[in-house]
Amino acid sequence: MLAAPSESLRSVRATRVPGPRGEYVPDRRDPYWTRLFPLLAALACVTRAPSFRWPLWNSDEGYLAVQARLLADGGTLYETVVDRKPPLVPWLYAGAFTLFGDDSLLPLKVFAVAAQLLTAVLLVSIARRRWGDRAGRTAGVLYLLISIGLNPEDAQAATFEIFMLPCTAAAMWCADRRSWGTAGAAVACAFLAKQTGGAVLLPVAWLLWRAGAPRGDVARLTAGLCGPVAAAALLTTPAGFLFWTVTGSGAYASFTGSELHVLGRGLGNAAILAAACAGIVPPVVRVLRIARTGSADLWLWLASAVAAVLLGFHFFGHYYLQLMPPLALLGAAALQILPRERTLRAIVASACGCAVFLAWGLLAPRPELAHATRLAETVRAHSGPGDRVLFWGMHPEAYWLADRAPASRYLTAGLLTNYSGGRNGPQVGEKYGVDGAWPVFREELRAHPPAIVVDDSRGKPFAPERVPSLRRVLAVGYEPLMWVEGAVVYVRVEG
Repeated sequence: MLAAPSESLRSVRATRVPGPRGEYVPDRRDPYWTRLFPLLAALACVTRAPSFRWPLWNSDEGYLAVQARLLADGGTLYETVVDRKPPLVPWLYAGAFTLFGDDSLLPLKVFAVAAQLLTAVLLVSIARRRWGDRAGRTAGVLYLLISIGLNPEDAQAATFEIFMLPCTAAAMWCADRRSWGTAGAAVACAFLAKQTGGAVLLPVAWLLWRAGAPRGDVARLTAGLCGPVAAAALLTTPAGFLFWTVTGSGAYASFTGSELHVLGRGLGNAAILAAACAGIVPPVVRVLRIARTGSADLWLWLASAVAAVLLGFHFFGHYYLQLMPPLALLGAAALQILPRERTLRAIVASACGCAVFLAWGLLAPRPELAHATRLAETVRAHSGPGDRVLFWGMHPEAYWLADRAPASRYLTAGLLTNYSGGRNGPQVGEKYGVDGAWPVFREELRAHPPAIVVDDSRGKPFAPERVPSLRRVLAVGYEPLMWVEGAVVYVRVEG
C-alpha cells in the first residue's frame, strides 16, 4: 500500500506562485537596493578575482586581442580581420584598446565584472517582481555564486558569453514588462555578442504570445530585433557578416569522426556545472515539477539555452554559461516556496562550491599560456617590430604576446583545416577549411612573406606534413632555426 503524501508535499502541490505583477511599483524610499547592491558588487568582484591572476585565460581572449589591434591599425572586420563570431565583442575590445592601450586586458576584465553584476541585478529585479524581496536576493546571490562553476579557462575569461549574458537577462526583463521594442533590441545585442544568444528569442516570443501578441507589439519586437542586426551588417560588410556569422560554419558544426572525444567533453562539463549547482538542482527538481509556479517562460529560457549548448556539437565549457541565469531564477522560484532554512542551505552549498572554483582559478597552473609566452618571446627576439609572423597553431594570443602583426587574416590553423574545437577525426585538412580560405591565405603569404613561421602543431592533425600548401611554402622559403618545447621556429631564407 502506498503511503499517504506528506503534509509538506500536499502544501507544495496546492501552492501557486503568483506570476508577474503588472501593477508593481518600487518604493523609492525602500532600502532594498542600497543594502543588496553592495553585496552583489562584492560577490561579483570576489568571484571574478581569479580572472586578474593571468594576462589572459584562453585562446578566445587572445583572438579578440589580436583582432582589436588589427582593427585599430585600420583593419576591416570580415575582410582583413575574420572570425566566426558577430562583431559586438571585437568592437568592445577595440574600443577598450583605443581608450586604455592595447598591452593589457585589465579593462576588459573589469568590464566582465560589470557584466556579471548587471546580469545579477537584472535577475534580482525579475525574481523580486514575481515572488518578492527574498526571492530577488536569492536569485542574485545564487547566480553570482554559480557563475564561476566551470573550468576557470571557461568561466574567468572575458569573452563572448560573459558579455552576452546581460543582454539575454535584459531581454527577459524587458519582455516581463511588455517593453517589446527594447526586448527585441536586447535579443539582437545578445545575438551580436554571440550567435547562440539569439536563443533567448524563444521565451521572449512566448511571453509576447501569452500577452495576446497584438500586431503592434509584434512589429515593435521585430523592429527592435532587426534594426541592430541590420546596422551591424551595414557597418561591416553585409556579405561578410552573413558568411562569417551564419552560413560559413557548416563543417565546424559537426563532430563526425570525433564523437567520443566531443561527447566526453560535453559530459565532463555538464558534470562540473551540476556540481556547481548542487544547491539549486534538488529544490528545483523537488518543487517545480509539482508546484504550479507560472514559470513556463523560465523553463523555455533554460530549454533554449540547452539547445544553444548542443548547437555545433562542441560542448565547450564556456557554452554552459548560458544556462546559469535561468537556473538561478528557477532555483529562486523553487526556494521561495520552501521553508527559509532550505534557502540558507542552498546558498551555503553554492558558496562552498564557489570556494572550490575560486581556489581552482587562483592556484591551477597554466602550461599552455606559459608555452605561448615562450614562443612569443622567441619570436620577439628574432624579429623586428615591423615584421609579420605566422604562428601555425591554435594559440592566437602568441601574436599579441609577441607584439607582432600576423601574416594572415586567419589567426589559427583551425580556420584553415577545421581543427577548431580540438577535432581529432578525419575531417581535418586543407580541403575542410573555411570555403575560399586557402587561395586567400596563399596570396597573403606570397604578397607579404612572414619573417618567421612557427609550426606549433606538435603532432596534431594539422601538422605541415598533412597540409601540402604550407609544406611547400616552408620547403622553398624557410629553414628551421630552433625547437621550442616541440614547436619548430622557421626563419625566412632570402633567395
